[in-house]
Amino acid sequence: MPVEYGPWGRVYDLYRRWQRNGTWHRVLTQLQSLVDAKGAITWALSVDSTMCRAHQHAAGARKQGDLQKEPPGGVFTEPGDHGLGRSRGGFTTKLHLAVEQSQKPMSIVVTAGQRGDSPQFEPVLAKVRVPRIGPGRPRVRPDPVGADEAYASRKNRAYLRRRGIRCTIPDKADQAEARLPRWPATALRPGRLKRSQGPKISLRTGNVLSMYTESRRGCWFVTGG
Repeated sequence: MPVEYGPWGRVYDLYRRWQRNGTWHRVLTQLQSLVDAKGAITWALSVDSTMCRAHQHAAGARKQGDLQKEPPGGVFTEPGDHGLGRSRGGFTTKLHLAVEQSQKPMSIVVTAGQRGDSPQFEPVLAKVRVPRIGPGRPRVRPDPVGADEAYASRKNRAYLRRRGIRCTIPDKADQAEARLPRWPATALRPGRLKRSQGPKISLRTGNVLSMYTESRRGCWFVTGG
């Protein structure tokens, strides 16, 4: 650490004090307001998560944080697990982010590393709040929202519809297949059909289908029986 900053303990104490009294949060909020007033925020947001490996000393943290000399959290509520959990990567923390297209952070939710992405979709978007400089209510609703298939749940889509937010979220393959009609137009799974597999086609309906092959034209004719 540069000498002009003084002993590292004092730097940590100041950083911790600002974290507990909400100074860092106010700094970020003010910067977002200034940038938005200049029209530099693109209100097309992307939601995703990233993992952070916890320091080895985090494994020895106090279990009952409210009993320590300086309880965690400050002006905000500290999660019961302190955002630490066991995942494939070991002792980790997961950061769930909403960022705009110029990669400016708009909101963040911290969870334990083993927590899923999809359940944090609503909390991340609910924390998007940019106050306006001057009169007017804070802006809380993005224009479109983009995310990967990990967020492709009916609950998330219903949440976006209620708020009138357009989205670009690809469907998972099994979910898209489950929404297809069950009878006969898509019963044969055309994407998986090969001409040489005519007699071996597996049918997706409980009814008996009669299949006729016209070998010269290579076409299938399907009738319900």
